Amino acid sequence: MLDVRRLRILQHLAAYGTVAATAEALHLTPPAVSQHLAALQKEAGMPVVEKQGRTLRLTAAGELLVAHAEIILAELAAAESGLAALQSGRHGIVRITAFASAARALVAPLWQRLADTNTGTDANTGTDAAPALSLRLSVQEPDEALDELRKRSTDLALVHSYTVLPRNFPAACEQAVLLEEPVLLALHPRQADALGLAAGQPADLSRTAHLPWLTPGPETSCYEMIQRACGAAGFVPDIRARSSDFSVLAALVATGSGIALIPRMALPDTTASLSLHPLLHPVSRTIFTVSRAGTRKRPDLRRVLELLHNPATPPDTIDSPPPGRPAATTGTENTPHPPE
Repeated sequence: MLDVRRLRILQHLAAYGTVAATAEALHLTPPAVSQHLAALQKEAGMPVVEKQGRTLRLTAAGELLVAHAEIILAELAAAESGLAALQSGRHGIVRITAFASAARALVAPLWQRLADTNTGTDANTGTDAAPALSLRLSVQEPDEALDELRKRSTDLALVHSYTVLPRNFPAACEQAVLLEEPVLLALHPRQADALGLAAGQPADLSRTAHLPWLTPGPETSCYEMIQRACGAAGFVPDIRARSSDFSVLAALVATGSGIALIPRMALPDTTASLSLHPLLHPVSRTIFTVSRAGTRKRPDLRRVLELLHNPATPPDTIDSPPPGRPAATTGTENTPHPPE
């Protein structure tokens, strides 16, 4: 009979790539991991890993076991979540990994709201109550955030995809649409006047081919989005500056240094010095919440998801998602895109 603990070790090996990294993640010694893998091979009746240079790679049998392990471990996580829900526990730590603009616009208000609702007085003792729920935040690009989720280093990933750049989600995860927002063309007012664009008027991207461009770095999916949008408009952007901080790009636009495509949520708080325009051929960005399959029933994670998906909901309302919100989906739905 296959041992679930050894399946978990094999799953971690598939995610981390080496025995040493797997051992560190599971708080085991490398020899212990190797022994468990050897025992699993005996249980399976065939090799599940094989040497490739100085590393190990999964055999076909190993890949098959990892695929089934994802399902088995998701069901175990669901069972654990169900038990936690029955206990009505309100305490916990939720680890969130989000891209920068989501961390600023979505996680920061969530953190503040939790801080406001967690404080209070214990009815029995009259003393200040201990915080019911706390967050841990890591700011990462979407690909890195999903990798953290796959490695179980985070509980919830906030990621995005673009209409021109669909995203591929890992197996054994659940994702739900949090919001959709337009990508806007940001120009200096003088540039907008030269193009004959009135305030808020849709812009034809093909008319900007001669202008200098300001973009995020090539390691980001936002950079690839801009390349595709400009390519669809028939030109390659002439990039004069790169920064993965959209507030830097907006500040450069405000000086007339160039133009930029910026998702609405990534805009700075003050945009008076910018001329902002939707695109004639719209590009939008979709924000998703992504968690490992079976974990959304955890009371602490469920509360965080409820507050993210419906900020107007009273903090004690943590049952089902509000009507009209997209249901979480499981598995891989979209096509891959280049690394960020």
